[in-house]
Amino acid sequence: MVYVKEYRIVNNLEVKEYEIAQLYAVAKMSLANSGGGEGVEVVKNEPFENENGSGQYTYKIYHLASKVPMIVRAVLPASVLQIHEESWNGYPHCKTVVTNPFMGKKFKIITESMHLPDRGETENALNVAPEILKIRKIDNVDITLDSGLDNNPYVKEEDPKLYKSEKTGRGPLTGSEWRKTCEPVMTCYKLVTAEFIWFGLQGAVETMIHKMMRALMVQFHRRLYSETDEWYGMTMEELRNLEDKTTSELEQKRKDDAAKEAANEAAEGLSKS
Repeated sequence: MVYVKEYRIVNNLEVKEYEIAQLYAVAKMSLANSGGGEGVEVVKNEPFENENGSGQYTYKIYHLASKVPMIVRAVLPASVLQIHEESWNGYPHCKTVVTNPFMGKKFKIITESMHLPDRGETENALNVAPEILKIRKIDNVDITLDSGLDNNPYVKEEDPKLYKSEKTGRGPLTGSEWRKTCEPVMTCYKLVTAEFIWFGLQGAVETMIHKMMRALMVQFHRRLYSETDEWYGMTMEELRNLEDKTTSELEQKRKDDAAKEAANEAAEGLSKS
């Protein structure tokens, strides 16, 4: 059975602010995670319009080659070492589909998001069908209680319990009831569907995917909140300019790092011959 879970993440900001904050945080995190011959390749970043509305469409390829040993890279096809991500940001509704060319139809992660000015109490924010509601599990996430991935160290500067915004005066987020009292407030509703069709492994892998997705959401929103003074006041035009600059820097950085890694591998191969 496909594993469907809805994550509800309350944030101390307005719905209209979150669009800028999210895009800013994604651009910044993409740059930070690019290096070593891997990183993020932005294939498309353009407006879209379809039957569901209009917004911004992005198509990204995450190159993971440097995460595996060289001998493995020599044996496995390049498609194994790539994650493809398509996103339709028709804010406040967004959809992201993650696939892997090697796995084909056997692997897919679909995330549908809705952003509402509430405290996480909307029962069916994404208007999903009754059959999905029957199997959906709900996880009310508190970003002040978790630090993200298990192997990531605690970062004091990203702790919402300690952070106070100089520009807005918001924060710190303290006490067990902060989600019921903070102003302004909005909630990200994220319905995640994980599919991994592989006999004997499906349940375990889909559970692992959700664990990783939750950890990444927590980490992302902790960073987003602690960067309030960086994105607050930005216009959408400024944000799009930042995205264009980030795309160029990502591609150049990825090419430079890949060239260095290839040169190092070649030198290593000569030294052993």
